[in-house]
Amino acid sequence: MNRFAPFLLAMLAGALACTSALADTPVPTTPVITLSAAATASVANDRMHAWLRAEAEHADPVRAAADVNTRMAKSLARAKAIAGVDVATSGYSSYQVTEKNQPPRWRVAQTLTLQGADFAAMAALVSRLQADDQLLLSGMNFAVSPDTRRKAEDALTQQAIKAWQARAQNAARGFGYDAWRTGKVTIQTGDYAPPRPMFRAAAAPMAAGAPPVSVEGGDTEVTVTVMGEAVLDSPRPQAR
Repeated sequence: MNRFAPFLLAMLAGALACTSALADTPVPTTPVITLSAAATASVANDRMHAWLRAEAEHADPVRAAADVNTRMAKSLARAKAIAGVDVATSGYSSYQVTEKNQPPRWRVAQTLTLQGADFAAMAALVSRLQADDQLLLSGMNFAVSPDTRRKAEDALTQQAIKAWQARAQNAARGFGYDAWRTGKVTIQTGDYAPPRPMFRAAAAPMAAGAPPVSVEGGDTEVTVTVMGEAVLDSPRPQAR
């Protein structure tokens, strides 16, 4: 058995030498470029949101709460009678207010949230709630409904993909490649945040006979971005 030992050692040394040579040989890498493209469109806002609140202050917390509860019940009935308007209440609060050289009093408030697609009906309702029920307007805004946004994003996604493919093709040619294939790709849409009221510290109720609220929905920009890798194949032969 010992006479084979030199032979085995020689084979092992040769294998190690081959492994070292292979390790030192650089592995060819596949060129990859990362690029992005976006598509944007202005979409008409089709939802109106309004926030109104009933407020009352009184030395007696019961009387303050009764005032708010009575006006809110009346406002709820008025709002629910308008077709196509979604109505909700929130933010009921009751707390004592103390100020220097002033007697303590209680402040009670509750918020009424409205949303709908009929801007004229919504504006008329907001005006009535301010003038007749003495609610205070906390804020209004306009937004694109989820369904409309989704349809817009679906169309923009196709546009963004085509724009990304065109950029990938141009980049591949610029690097001297006739062909490329798609690597890892992500599609991003703008983050949608539900509308939130922007409360104002103090406001006076609308006087009877005051002009109604004027509204204009405007537009919202919707954007879809495609970002990904283009793997370059088939380098163009070098000219001789």
